Amino acid sequence: MSKQKHILVIRLSAMGDVAMMVPVLRAFIQQHPNVYITVLTRGFFKPFFKDIENVEVFEADIKGKHKGVFGLYKLSKSLNKKQFYIVADLHNVLRSKILKSFISNKRFLSINKGRKEKKLLISGKEFKQLKTTHQRYADVFRGLGYEVDLSKPNFPEKADLSNKLQKLLGNQSSKRIGIAPFAAHEGKMYPLSLMKAVIEVLSKEYQIILFGGGKYESEILDEYENSFDNIINLAGKLSLDEELDVISNLEAMLSMDSGNAHIAAMLGIKVITIWGVTHPFAGFTPFNQPEDYALVADRDKFPLVPTSVYGNKYPENYKEASSSITPEVVVEKIKSII
Repeated sequence: MSKQKHILVIRLSAMGDVAMMVPVLRAFIQQHPNVYITVLTRGFFKPFFKDIENVEVFEADIKGKHKGVFGLYKLSKSLNKKQFYIVADLHNVLRSKILKSFISNKRFLSINKGRKEKKLLISGKEFKQLKTTHQRYADVFRGLGYEVDLSKPNFPEKADLSNKLQKLLGNQSSKRIGIAPFAAHEGKMYPLSLMKAVIEVLSKEYQIILFGGGKYESEILDEYENSFDNIINLAGKLSLDEELDVISNLEAMLSMDSGNAHIAAMLGIKVITIWGVTHPFAGFTPFNQPEDYALVADRDKFPLVPTSVYGNKYPENYKEASSSITPEVVVEKIKSII
């Protein structure tokens, strides 16, 4: 490793944003094999990077020993021992800015998140496709002297399922479809009654694997599992590492504009996304997915879409904007790609 140039990449959260880094780093390492990368992120996300050569994870405990300014100073002391060649800040928030002030290497570049363009998009002044987050990540490396071509991606091999996972999923001959019905904000979610209708139809032909977390989500997914055949609820039953193995064996994933979409995409899985008050134009489309895989709310009925970049702001009557996408459209799209 002494002959390799060593880059620090900073992206502390959130899950979807960290997952979006993965295909970019795969392309980077493939095109620049003499570079070694340390990813500074939460330890929970470590499985995302488990099979990428020349990439290691340095765990940031931002809610514990690395919390606050003094915690970041302690973190910088550990990082400085690694003598990084350059620093790529793919987060560009106050925490990463403070941390960079403590890092001895001052050759760094931060991501341009395109805040001005996104503000124009959600205000309705300019309704057009913005640069994707993946491309913004690649632009940081380009600015540091490393071209990254994302046009010919490579993905990991389908994981071999452990005995535990094989037993859980059963010996199904039908194709497996993952469904992740939840998102951080209600305005980004497909109404649960409509999602149940989608699941009912699909379960007649495919094995449906449900993803979620927490008591509330688990209870709803349990109801789906108990209502129809060929349904398996994985919420709360697996580690992240195990979930990744299951997702890599899916035929397709149906997700909201949320982290599960990006996790499936980073593994090379086909991803159908449902968009409510957010819109793909903001740049958060899952990696390497055709444009028509994104099912968007009817803007004739909901002309203010996108009402926000992250789905946290919307008029009350826009909460179920995604209901303008019928279950029949969702089912037909999924069937058309598998």
